Amino acid sequence: MVTPTILGPNGEPIAKADLAQPQTSRTGQLRNEWQGHPSRGLTPSRLAGILEMAEQGNLVGQAELFEDMEEKDGHLASEMLKRRGAIKQLEWDIVPPPNPSAAEKAAAKTLKELIAEIPDIEELIFDVTDAIGKGYACLEIEWAQVGATWIPASVTHRPQSWFMIHRGYREELRLRDGTPEGEPLQPFGWITHTHRAKSGYLARSSMYRVLAWPYLFKNYSVADLAEFLEIYGIPIRIGKYPPGSSQQDKLTLLRALAEVGHNAAGIIPNGMELDFKDAATGDPDAFKAMIDWCERTQSKVILGGTLTSQADGKSSTNALGKVHNEVRKDLRDGDARQVAATIWHDLIYPIAVLNGLATDLRRCPRFKFITEEPDDLAAMAESLPTLVGMGFRVSRQWAQERVGIPEPEADETDLLVAPPKAVTPPSPITDLVHAQASASSVRPTGPQDPPARMVNQLATAVSPALDGWLEQIRAAAAAATSLAELRDQLMALVPDMTLEDYTQAMREGLAAAALAGRYEILREAGSV
Repeated sequence: MVTPTILGPNGEPIAKADLAQPQTSRTGQLRNEWQGHPSRGLTPSRLAGILEMAEQGNLVGQAELFEDMEEKDGHLASEMLKRRGAIKQLEWDIVPPPNPSAAEKAAAKTLKELIAEIPDIEELIFDVTDAIGKGYACLEIEWAQVGATWIPASVTHRPQSWFMIHRGYREELRLRDGTPEGEPLQPFGWITHTHRAKSGYLARSSMYRVLAWPYLFKNYSVADLAEFLEIYGIPIRIGKYPPGSSQQDKLTLLRALAEVGHNAAGIIPNGMELDFKDAATGDPDAFKAMIDWCERTQSKVILGGTLTSQADGKSSTNALGKVHNEVRKDLRDGDARQVAATIWHDLIYPIAVLNGLATDLRRCPRFKFITEEPDDLAAMAESLPTLVGMGFRVSRQWAQERVGIPEPEADETDLLVAPPKAVTPPSPITDLVHAQASASSVRPTGPQDPPARMVNQLATAVSPALDGWLEQIRAAAAAATSLAELRDQLMALVPDMTLEDYTQAMREGLAAAALAGRYEILREAGSV
């Protein structure tokens, strides 16, 4: 029986049977290996040696040092959590390739459902971002087949010290197996993210290499400050023993001094004295200044500034804080693009290939973080109709993405619709206008100039009913002694009419009178 094979992202054949067992299950020496702590007694010469060994391909010491740096330096760990957490909280989506077919759109929808089934997908993304500081992060995939569907049963972060660098045409991370070349990582078995904090070889491109020296200097300053406080912060205790005291008596007095210093209680033989002097004076500001410089350097390297993490109330302002926050957004978006590319290449594509949803990496649906801030919905609702009215051709999909409203699925029926427009009940004036339009449609047609046509339409509108209205209006105008009285009489003629109806009727009447007057003048002058 021939084992079915598929092609990896680089065209290499992969047997599905090889995916049933994780690669590290065959390398027991790594799981039984205890990690060292090179930060203990770290000196400048020893740090330089660790970094040089990493450049030669031995990453173990450097990887273990980076773990110690995160564990022992609270400020460094806090700043890194801010940067990594900024990506973890982003929304994500699976989008089809450009100019997608119907099958590619359906594949993207199916892949999104499969990715959402991965347990703790947010933690997976957080583990991938471990490469931001350490240069690389390797997560091992354990596959499971549920029916005919292949999904990752677990994705486990493996320590950076398990890997080594094989230098060929390209640098390649390999699993340490005791050989000089190492074991190549199994295709479709790993999410391998290399994060470039700076250009250069992989061993030198990690951010923590830049932070290793401030970490060392800070350790020295903290140790010196602790020693300073121990010497100068505690009052000096002096014990006095009488002449002729034995060695045993002297040891008893010394033990009493130690107990008084730590326990605030102790006993001494009769005839001996304890004397407490004031604490010696000293200045710890020099050590604090060094520690502050190291922490500011760490914040600048990790977050691009200090005003979003160490506001001192002096140099920090609201405007500068916003500028530094924009820098943080730029770093977040750059990190998100790198992480999304790795997840697409090492997770989305394998799931798509194993489930028959894609055969080509170029046309495989992509993993995308949503980093764009939605536009102001009120501003878009006001400006888009104007732009469309001016002739701009605006894609609905683009508009929905800009305001953060997703495109509804084809089978969705519970959609919002515009409310029906209110219909104003017809008024007597409206009826007369309609009568004018109807009458003008049956009047004899012939070659007429525009002024004559307007006069004929106006004459047609003067029906007997309109004549009655006009007579009542004239009588009301003649009898009224004030504008308020005229208004009340007009309102009484047609109680159902609103002020807007009267305004519209007057506007139409004045326009018709002006046109009729101009026509009369032109006719008397012989121009028409």
